[in-house]
Amino acid sequence: MSEKILVFIPMYNCAPQISRVLAQLQNPSFASLFDGVVCVDNRSIDSTVAEAVSAMEGLSIPHRAVLLNDDNYGLGGSHKAAISYSLKHNYDYLIVLHGDDQGSVSDLVPCIKAGLHRDLDCLLGSRFISGSVRQGYSLLRTVANVVFNVIFSVVAGHCIYDLGSGLNMYRTAIFADNFHVKYADDLTFNYYLILGGYQKKLRTRFFPLTWREDGQVSNAKLFRQGLSMIKLLLHRLISPKGFMAAEHRATPRLAYTSTVVREWGG
Repeated sequence: MSEKILVFIPMYNCAPQISRVLAQLQNPSFASLFDGVVCVDNRSIDSTVAEAVSAMEGLSIPHRAVLLNDDNYGLGGSHKAAISYSLKHNYDYLIVLHGDDQGSVSDLVPCIKAGLHRDLDCLLGSRFISGSVRQGYSLLRTVANVVFNVIFSVVAGHCIYDLGSGLNMYRTAIFADNFHVKYADDLTFNYYLILGGYQKKLRTRFFPLTWREDGQVSNAKLFRQGLSMIKLLLHRLISPKGFMAAEHRATPRLAYTSTVVREWGG
């Protein structure tokens, strides 16, 4: 079956890691699965863009591009830029692989080779499902994530095993109606996307990941993230029907434009 798969790598200040992330895609046992790779940089202040361009040179993937967001859009905004790019270039599927080298695309490859994605709209990586492995992940973060997974599952009416890992795969056609555009542009974008996806009755399945956590996250940051999640849930509970159509962005935008820094085989 002919299908086009684009790998999207969101980047922000990941100069030391991005070459390793891109090198994952060169694995001879599965490199041919990918038709394109696009790195979207969200205004990094280090040498991430230059490192990405250099690493892209050595890849054999036919279509490659490095984009620089025209403004600071946040992680969710970078997703929206990549989604627009994938639709514009007629890709059938979009893989999200974070540029910080905490996850491995090889965890998704068996699902693709088995053709699981063809019967699904969303194939989502989980750090907490049976078979997953967490390296350097604190007990506090594990417990907090599992608790919120359970709460979100109750609200959504579906089992949710991870609200935001760094490795997911989507059928691009699900975004054609732009249901995702009004979701928050920050780190909570994935939470909205999962709830909105279930509300749209998108076919979703989770798969296990091996996840490496190299940096420590402060308790204060975890607390702020928890508050954001609670506010999101309250909105969803108060107005389930209005939740999807509501404006959740701090700064609404007409478009999420990016400048092409370098492109190969466009």
